Amino acid sequence: MAQRVLPLPAARLGRAVHTAGAPFEVSGVVLLLPDGETASRRRPSALSYARQLPFARTLARAAQGDGLAVHVVHYRSRGWNSGADPAADAEWAADEAVRRYGDVPVCLAGHGMGGRAALRAGGHTAVTSVLAMAPWLPEGTAAPEPEPVKHLAGRRVLIVHGTNDARTDPELSYRLAERAKKSNRDTCRFEVHSDGHALRQHRSEVTALAADFVRGSLFARSYARPVADAFAAPPPLGLRMPLAAGFGQSLRH
Repeated sequence: MAQRVLPLPAARLGRAVHTAGAPFEVSGVVLLLPDGETASRRRPSALSYARQLPFARTLARAAQGDGLAVHVVHYRSRGWNSGADPAADAEWAADEAVRRYGDVPVCLAGHGMGGRAALRAGGHTAVTSVLAMAPWLPEGTAAPEPEPVKHLAGRRVLIVHGTNDARTDPELSYRLAERAKKSNRDTCRFEVHSDGHALRQHRSEVTALAADFVRGSLFARSYARPVADAFAAPPPLGLRMPLAAGFGQSLRH
């Protein structure tokens, strides 16, 4: 008997994560885009969603009082696939954020495959900033054309990559950042020395960097000095900025 193939679910937003006071008005949104696989039509893994929740809560706490709502995006399938499915899901999520909250700034923040989706969907009219952590980018025959970057003009773009990433070559994200910087000066990239794809070894510093970027980009807060310097520095300095140990423990603006 042939096994029945169930239709894939529609993309959706997870429940909003925020530190709501009373009353609470949303003034900015972060859409978290999980990692995935190169090609897979399977349903998304619940684990990939769950892994984003601690990060979502940390961002919400860091922006307490700013009116930040954080949603984890549920993809239709767990693979990038030939149609760039997660990027389309990210664009849908930005549309949904506008429908729910109105004209508020949106930050797309993704890891791995989600980082590539964030960069691809960063041209959405509601998106004002993009955070790509260890973005998975194709190379060689898998990349007949370079990833687009001109649509990122006018957005704040931060790329974070571990120098020991064995899954996606950090040099690929450097090359993308180098091309993006030519048309968008508000692009910077941090290197996390000795860290791998999951960015676990320096998780606290990466999280603090992400929170500082989100608050500065969505709510016009002052960036920490290293972030401001990275945006201002010309290539390659601003694209190979080392993430210092202890970042976030004593930020000086």
